[in-house]
Amino acid sequence: MQRIKFITTGGTIDKIYFDALSQFEVGESQISALLNEALVDFDFEILSLMKKDSLEMSRNDRAAIRAHIEADHDTQFVITHGTDTMPETAEALLGLAGKTIVLTGALTPARFRTTDAVFNVGMAVATAQTAKPGVYIVMNGQVFEAGKVQKNRAKNRFERRTDSQG
Repeated sequence: MQRIKFITTGGTIDKIYFDALSQFEVGESQISALLNEALVDFDFEILSLMKKDSLEMSRNDRAAIRAHIEADHDTQFVITHGTDTMPETAEALLGLAGKTIVLTGALTPARFRTTDAVFNVGMAVATAQTAKPGVYIVMNGQVFEAGKVQKNRAKNRFERRTDSQG
């Protein structure tokens, strides 16, 4: 049976709104709840490596994610990640032979009634199961290869980078 390792790192997908503080903070991962509600029928494990807003992710954090995946016997990974620096983390994971790694997140928290989290996680699972080994970002109904994607903050979406951008 196919197995997917989910690695949670924080980001908007897991944010909680605190009314008293009028701000969001990263809370517990919602991946288990999303998978259970979707009635998935594959073997999976969920590992929380960190709970950070992606703007707070450091080179050391990316190295820790890479080291974990490199040492892990699993070959299919879905990483939930904040959207602001997702492309940088995806690029830091390039070159891990025999691994299919899919990063996804959400532009609105998974706890919200209206969220892109469910769709993004579903697409990430499908991509992890069907794509050739490599590193991908799944957002906005599209699959992007690492190193060929950027977040367009003005339009609040991900898009392919043009050749002049890399």
